[in-house]
Amino acid sequence: MSQKASKKAIWGWMAYDWAAQPFHTLLVTFIFAPYFASAVASDPVTGQAMWGYTTAIAGIILAICAPLLGAYADTIGPRKPWIMLFSVLFVIGSLPLWLAVPGMDNVTLILGVFAVGLIGVEFSQIFVNAMLPELGTKEEIGRISGTGWGLGYAGGVIALFIMLLFLAENKEGVTLLGKAPLFGLDTEMREGTRSVGPLTAIWYVIFMVPFFLWVPDVKRIAKAEKAVSNALKQLGETLRTLPQNASLFAYLGSSMFYRDALNGLYTFGGIYAVGVLGWSVVQVGVFGIIAAVTGAIFCWIGGFLDRAFGPKKVIIACIFVLIFVCTLIIGTSRDTFFSTPLAVDSTLPDNLFMICGALIGAAGGIIQASSRTMMVFQANEERMTEAFGLYALSGRATSFLAPGLVALFTDLTHSQRLGILPIIVLFLIGLVLLVWVDPKEEY
Repeated sequence: MSQKASKKAIWGWMAYDWAAQPFHTLLVTFIFAPYFASAVASDPVTGQAMWGYTTAIAGIILAICAPLLGAYADTIGPRKPWIMLFSVLFVIGSLPLWLAVPGMDNVTLILGVFAVGLIGVEFSQIFVNAMLPELGTKEEIGRISGTGWGLGYAGGVIALFIMLLFLAENKEGVTLLGKAPLFGLDTEMREGTRSVGPLTAIWYVIFMVPFFLWVPDVKRIAKAEKAVSNALKQLGETLRTLPQNASLFAYLGSSMFYRDALNGLYTFGGIYAVGVLGWSVVQVGVFGIIAAVTGAIFCWIGGFLDRAFGPKKVIIACIFVLIFVCTLIIGTSRDTFFSTPLAVDSTLPDNLFMICGALIGAAGGIIQASSRTMMVFQANEERMTEAFGLYALSGRATSFLAPGLVALFTDLTHSQRLGILPIIVLFLIGLVLLVWVDPKEEY
């Protein structure tokens, strides 16, 4: 494969990561999810369970639709119209989160809106990822993928800084700068924190402009009336023959579990900090900055590790790090560290959780970039969007497991700490399945 895209096109493609990352950083993990659990829902345990069930339902929808959409896109050609469609869902699912007032009665409306946005960002990523092979040679795309993820984390950091310094209020009604939120926002009604939805939507609209202007699209290759039947036929053939490709089959199965576990860790990290450690939204935001900064740095480093050692070894190392992090989280509470009592004023739990944030950012960023590279190397070049549809399926076919099991364990044990336990199990399953992935197929 030869270089197909200009540097401008590559930067335009990476602009997507920059534009979309605040949805994950601000809404899914560090600002809105903890706010929902601590202030909108009736109590943190109920909030964590409701959030888990919502993301599980959205995951089921993604798992069902992703492969068909990918096959259909490969059948008709252009990807940008699909990205535009799901960008609209992204915005629709972000802007109305402003309506999530503290203690509101109709939390179902907010959860439904968030689910729409989550579907939008996940589906758009399928089509964006499918453009990666067209940007460079197989030796180059690991670096391009890693740099893209790094820029995404950097964008998330900047957006998080904006929230913490100027908008999100703590329990005393002031931002991290010790001042009231900008624009005279009502701190009693948490308007500073609620502005995270509109900020995420506006950020995305602005920074997606380079993507749509600079990144070339493939040409239309079939009539629309034949595309659906052709897509179904091709997808059926791909699924029928998939078990014959042992390496690809094992990789899709492995990523199905370890990426689901990672998404669960992202989803519940902030909620856990609020409910177990009693952190404010601002403290969770600082935690998020640490995670995002390490993510940005190590995504860039990971691109070089990817090229030097291959994505499989990089993925395995990251899974071990993330299992270690989960173990620390489960063993740490405000009062104890692995059953050892702590002093009332001990800062050990806070410091350990900040370290966990740094490790989650570093390992999580690297594993996502390397996973995207691995999929390119294992996939059929002629059916790349379909392949990333299957990749999305592998990331979402069991996506109900992490949030669903966390919600179930939280309900059954009435403990947010024990609710994290299923995430470790999912990481271990993914690690075992990597044994059957043949790294020789990467190059």
